[in-house]
Amino acid sequence: MTARTRAELATAERIVVKVGSSSISGESSWRIPMIVQALSSAHRRGAEIILVSSGAIATGIPFLALDARPTDLATQQAAAAVGQNVLVFRYQEALRPFSIVAGQVLLTTGDLENPTSRSNARRAMERLLSLRILPIVNENDTVATQEIRFGDNDRLAALVAQLLNADALVLLSDIESLYTKPPTDPSAEPIDIIPADADLAGLEFGATVVNSVGTGGAATKVSAARMAAASGIGVLVTSADLVSKALEGVEIGTWFEPRVQD
Repeated sequence: MTARTRAELATAERIVVKVGSSSISGESSWRIPMIVQALSSAHRRGAEIILVSSGAIATGIPFLALDARPTDLATQQAAAAVGQNVLVFRYQEALRPFSIVAGQVLLTTGDLENPTSRSNARRAMERLLSLRILPIVNENDTVATQEIRFGDNDRLAALVAQLLNADALVLLSDIESLYTKPPTDPSAEPIDIIPADADLAGLEFGATVVNSVGTGGAATKVSAARMAAASGIGVLVTSADLVSKALEGVEIGTWFEPRVQD
């Protein structure tokens, strides 16, 4: 049953949760157990949880003895290959006390555009969920190119939510909610609810207006949230630190109302 309001996140049966690189890599890796605890609580009540997690490249950088994020594609892919392994290990270690097993799913845009690959991905994840496995989805950075990236996985999370007919999508960020202007602007006000048919033209999110092409941050979250909401999926955008409250249906963050499907 689609979550029509934030409160219904507490009883939603299938939820996609997306977390970004900045929230769980480097000095922020301490959040992984916190996020896992929230996911395990929802899992324990019977919900099916799909985690879309960025962070493979950022996690792999220290293991390659690099001082900064690489700029060339080959080294980014190498960092992703190492980092993905470490990232899933960290999630699995955090899940172990709750007796939950993770299943890794790596996708590219091509996988979701090709009917056969798309069907295979859906079937595999549906089976994982039926076995009470927690799928951890990420972009397959080792084969993706700069031109076909999802955009820090916000779009990927929306596509996965559509693919699996999820009841809700939760996009975790580093801010509690979206604002009418960049949060640094004194006149910025938090946005509580965005109706399915709302006109967002002219509003700014981060440093990017909604109608322009974003490469990450609030702009891509708005774009991904609108895409999911248009297909009848309720979306919450909030801080990773508030993931527990989000899954409990507390009135936090910015809620994108789902479009009523015919």
